[in-house]
Amino acid sequence: MNDTNHTSELPELPELYGALRASAAETVRVLRGVDPAALDAPTPSAEWDLRAVVNHLILWTAHNFALRAEGGSVPAEWYERDFTAEPGWAEAYAQQVDKALAAWSDPSVWEREMPMGDSAVPAAAIAGMILLEFSLHGWEAAEGSGQTYTLDEATATAVLGQVEQWAEMFRQYDGFARPAPAGDDAGAFARALALSGRRA
Repeated sequence: MNDTNHTSELPELPELYGALRASAAETVRVLRGVDPAALDAPTPSAEWDLRAVVNHLILWTAHNFALRAEGGSVPAEWYERDFTAEPGWAEAYAQQVDKALAAWSDPSVWEREMPMGDSAVPAAAIAGMILLEFSLHGWEAAEGSGQTYTLDEATATAVLGQVEQWAEMFRQYDGFARPAPAGDDAGAFARALALSGRRA
């Protein structure tokens, strides 16, 4: 996939779409760089090894992301599916992410309400959560596989805004830990990691 920001070419789409493209490109790059022999390696998530983080990314930022645009969601039996046991999983992930981004490039998708739990929320809220999935778990995958996760400042600022918006709700459901300290000179992405309870 191309890691270009297309918001200037697609002014009818929200700025969040550009951040999604950028974070998706970086996460795809990281997963392509994962050594399959190292999938049992630890990550900054105490509960998840690298395989678990990668499977979570594939499930939610590729398959669920695409299905959301179609009005669906992933089947429950996929929650336990080991995508990394399937040949060519990294390239399959890249292709599925491209499919999801193409689906979300339709402006009408952004005008919908989408189910979340027992209620419905604007599509932009779902997109913001997907951005956090790409960036925060993408960073965990990078750390667990000996890589560096890098976002441009505009994308990092968008991630920080989403963390600030959802942090308290995510903490109620154990999605985020207590905030970690961030240095006074920390950039936007480092602050986003810290606010989500991750230590860069």
